[in-house]
Amino acid sequence: MSLAEITARLRKAEQAASRPAGSVQLIAVSKFQPDERVEAVLQEGYRLFGENRVQEAAGKWPAFRERFPGTEVHLIGPLQTNKARQAFDLFDAIHSIDRPRLAQTLARLAQESGRCPALFIQVNTGEEPQKAGVLPGDLDAFVADCRALDLPVQGLMCIPPVDADPAPHFAMLAEMAGRNGLSGLSMGMSDDFETAVAHGATHVRVGSAIFGARN
Repeated sequence: MSLAEITARLRKAEQAASRPAGSVQLIAVSKFQPDERVEAVLQEGYRLFGENRVQEAAGKWPAFRERFPGTEVHLIGPLQTNKARQAFDLFDAIHSIDRPRLAQTLARLAQESGRCPALFIQVNTGEEPQKAGVLPGDLDAFVADCRALDLPVQGLMCIPPVDADPAPHFAMLAEMAGRNGLSGLSMGMSDDFETAVAHGATHVRVGSAIFGARN
């Protein structure tokens, strides 16, 4: 598959959900991809990418962004608190806020610099013990705590359990976002992004379907 084919599928999903064309942002997930594949997508004119690891992004994106102005890079993987300062400088958005200590660290960095990336709170909708994310029952209080820290929380993110029907998880995330007055929904990947669009996704994350199988 190609970027053009994925984009066409996304436009079709928007239309099927009676949503405006272009209302859902496609994050091209470039984690673990060789630089030549990433550059090929940049050469096509695409400018929104996602990375899972701070260290990998630090070795890849400063040079690319210098060559391709207007490029946005979002962190979609877990963020260690000791990497928060580096992430703060590298990314336009962070989709994996999941605990009070990280929120407090980002709030301190925002106060020091007078700016902050867009932030999404990761919700563990499946309540899986091995997975990061705020538990659904703790979400409302965590949103309130983040707001008390003046953090610019834009929305919520989830990764449904493998082999589960994603639709109930997307519906749950949309309901939680709505009751907390949050407009952003980062949900949906290669196999289920049409379902995510139908449930209100604002950002979908697609990797190997655009770049090819990871090495």
